[in-house]
Amino acid sequence: MKRELTAGHFSFHSKGACPDCGGSGYERIFLTADFSVDKTCPTCHGNRFMEESLQVQYHGKTIVDVLNMSISEACIFFAEEKSIAKPLGILEQMGMGYLTLGQPTASLSGGEAQRVKLTKELGQQHRGHILYILDEPTTGLSLYDTKLLLKLLQQLVADGNSVIVIEHNIEILKHCDYIIELGPEGGDLGGEIIAQGTPAELKENAHSKTGRYLA
Repeated sequence: MKRELTAGHFSFHSKGACPDCGGSGYERIFLTADFSVDKTCPTCHGNRFMEESLQVQYHGKTIVDVLNMSISEACIFFAEEKSIAKPLGILEQMGMGYLTLGQPTASLSGGEAQRVKLTKELGQQHRGHILYILDEPTTGLSLYDTKLLLKLLQQLVADGNSVIVIEHNIEILKHCDYIIELGPEGGDLGGEIIAQGTPAELKENAHSKTGRYLA
């Protein structure tokens, strides 16, 4: 059966939104002018999509089922769809396989948001002569996942790009070509360059507070 549905019908921000709740998944009931409660939408039952969109399935999964998948699950489910599997695979390599496909971007940490943007760049065809600036990209990562991220950063450099990382993670600092260490403390007590050079040079710099950990 041909339904003439478009991509917009599979977005709760567009044509696919439940007509009663507008894609929010709930109804807001105002008890007073300043106080309200949210009630699950009785039409879509919190799924946020119109019924016609939910009738379409891909390998037995509706759009709601797909959005509830973790990235790791989606990598397996979409293994034959290379245009989908490639960016998902990069996200999993970065240690983000626990995120769900439908997770709101507003709920991502700063480090997670940066890694999502980095994944988008890694999925592009252009290579070389790009400067990437990352602020604490290892936030929330385990040691194992940090090593996966480091491998991808090294690939960016190998492709002819430059990467500047604002980081405290020693595992990342050990692999930097050049380090600029700010201090002597944080906040108002910082902001001065107290040491700079290669990791090997910082290990020999008596002013460096990081050098002793780079061995």
